Amino acid sequence: MPPPLIFDPTELGAMPVLADKNEIQKFNLQRFDMVQLDGIVLLDKPNHLIGGYKDVRDDEFWVRGHMPGYPLLPGVLICEAAAQLCSYYHMACISLDGAGDFVGFGGMDEVRFRLPVRPGQRLYMVAKGIKIHRRQVTFNVQGFVDNQLAFHGVIIGIALHRNASGSGGA
Repeated sequence: MPPPLIFDPTELGAMPVLADKNEIQKFNLQRFDMVQLDGIVLLDKPNHLIGGYKDVRDDEFWVRGHMPGYPLLPGVLICEAAAQLCSYYHMACISLDGAGDFVGFGGMDEVRFRLPVRPGQRLYMVAKGIKIHRRQVTFNVQGFVDNQLAFHGVIIGIALHRNASGSGGA
């Protein structure tokens, strides 16, 4: 049984963009093919609520090989997009205050995929913080295509430190 909706998906498409890719990259470290978040349209700090989207393009690296003739956005990339949404919220709205330099993917639970997500579609995502700390955050997340629930789950983010060589993290 699908969970109750965190936010009415019909409202997301009418909201103005609050942060585009350039603004998102001020808070999230992902670059090149690993950027899975295109815009932020909802930021409600008092309720720990964030909404954003990923435009699924037909020129993405996975399209040729992830079901030739019927490309589907891989579930792992859907989860990555949701994690980047949660990371943006944590970095933009919560002080790490020495807990780390960035937020890494700490885990996920109860993930279910309900609809395929394909090139040419916009995947809207909404996340609601259910445990918010400077070292770890947990969010309920939901994703929608054409106002229909496409996935849902729980995303966990962990504050991490970069090592001396500049690499590392999740």
